[in-house]
Amino acid sequence: MFYPNERIALIIDGVNLHGVGRALGFEIDYHKLRSYFVTKGKLLRASYFTTTLENEEFSSLRGLIDWLHYNGFMVHEKQAREFTDNAGNRKIKGTMNVEMAVEAFELSEHIDHLIIFTGDGELRAMVEAVQRKGVRVTVVSSLKTSPPMVSDDPRRQCDNFVEFADLRDVVERSRKS
Repeated sequence: MFYPNERIALIIDGVNLHGVGRALGFEIDYHKLRSYFVTKGKLLRASYFTTTLENEEFSSLRGLIDWLHYNGFMVHEKQAREFTDNAGNRKIKGTMNVEMAVEAFELSEHIDHLIIFTGDGELRAMVEAVQRKGVRVTVVSSLKTSPPMVSDDPRRQCDNFVEFADLRDVVERSRKS
């Protein structure tokens, strides 16, 4: 699936990947994740995309975001919007899909293989556009969660699908006693 001299990039849908890890019952060690892909080719970029809530003084993600910034990840974050719908329900709106698609398209000129960590069906068109540029695309998500965390659309469009549960031994965060 990987070639030693290929130029690769990672695009991580942070909210989606966090949900996959939680649904599979383990925490992700991002240092191990990045190190694993460094062994698979020439890693040119590891990008992490996430949203945080506006007006939230302390985000539980802040520590992770800061760590990622200092440890080889390009971090892209924007504020999600919280609102109340007509029925009085609290809703949160915010995705990074457009930002991920722009990054993938820009990177496609410089890479051979894009590994995207997401299950979002809306990103199928991005996968297809990058493929048209001659880039192989691997989608990493999970079918082993209940319900599955990956839509059929990107899974069918991509060149390879990797079940995230199969990477558990490689990327699981060690538990401290």
